[in-house]
Amino acid sequence: MPIWCPFHPLRERGRLWPEPVGGGAASIPEGPTIMPITPESRLARGSAALAVALALTALLAACEPKKDRPAQQAAAKVNQGEVTVQELDFVLQQQKGLKPEQMQAASKQVLERLIDQELAVQKAVQLKLDAEPKVQQQIDAARREIIARAYADKAGEAAAKPSADDVAQYFDAHPALFKERRIYSLQEIAIEARPEQLDALRAQLQASKSVADFVEHLKAGDFRFSGNQAVRAAEQLPLASLGALAAMKDGQAVLSPTANGALVVVLAGSRMQPVTLEQATPAIEQFLLNERRRELVAKDLKGLRDAAKIEYLGAFAGAAAAPASAAASGSK
Repeated sequence: MPIWCPFHPLRERGRLWPEPVGGGAASIPEGPTIMPITPESRLARGSAALAVALALTALLAACEPKKDRPAQQAAAKVNQGEVTVQELDFVLQQQKGLKPEQMQAASKQVLERLIDQELAVQKAVQLKLDAEPKVQQQIDAARREIIARAYADKAGEAAAKPSADDVAQYFDAHPALFKERRIYSLQEIAIEARPEQLDALRAQLQASKSVADFVEHLKAGDFRFSGNQAVRAAEQLPLASLGALAAMKDGQAVLSPTANGALVVVLAGSRMQPVTLEQATPAIEQFLLNERRRELVAKDLKGLRDAAKIEYLGAFAGAAAAPASAAASGSK
């Protein structure tokens, strides 16, 4: 069963879904699919986070040879190389929510993975893979990303923490996320179709008395399609689309164009499961703080662009700075 969890602070924004019309069909923008949080998904996320941290450690190691670093305490000797305590601590720090009683087991697991990583690095250097242009390009890109991220973190430090009034205002402005939060049972039908067939599909969806009737029409028309069912809480849906979905009644459907055809989403059912202001406060605080940091970074970056001398060359000689500025403002 889905449980309430802090909504994603970097959730994709988009237009609101148009209100259902006619028999309940409408057009919706595509958005990310975020599945309910389960113990299995937490475990998968933990493993993914560990993999990312290990990869980042490898990239940092590639950016700065160990012989050029200050002396550090070794956790393990690996041939002529070593894994340091500092590297181990760095990876462990990326494991959010790690409990003190889990630290010893996690340290052993991470150390073994770092040893495997060191062996792989040593073999790669022996094969001169680190000198290959593609690898050098990846290292340079990773170094630029890390340094740019450090700038963004620094620029966002001045963001003020949201006040209790800010939190309460956001809570009241988004009832579908909190006071009127619902758990949605959704049915999805992915249809392969040509663009000129979408209007007819939308009309048929409006005219169908049930999902089964619409599926029979797809079969009769020799459409290729696949179905899926999911249970999602309000915070697991695209934030910009939530208001429209919350206004839908059970049994209504929406149709959205996709790259391969269309996606039909049917609200099979829903139930109320509200969240209190006290429960939501930590997540709202983090969300608003992240928004303020992002705005500060965007403002600072705009100033850097305005002050910089940027010259487009070659095939990009006709490009203007306006598209980049528009992209930056569109991320707000």
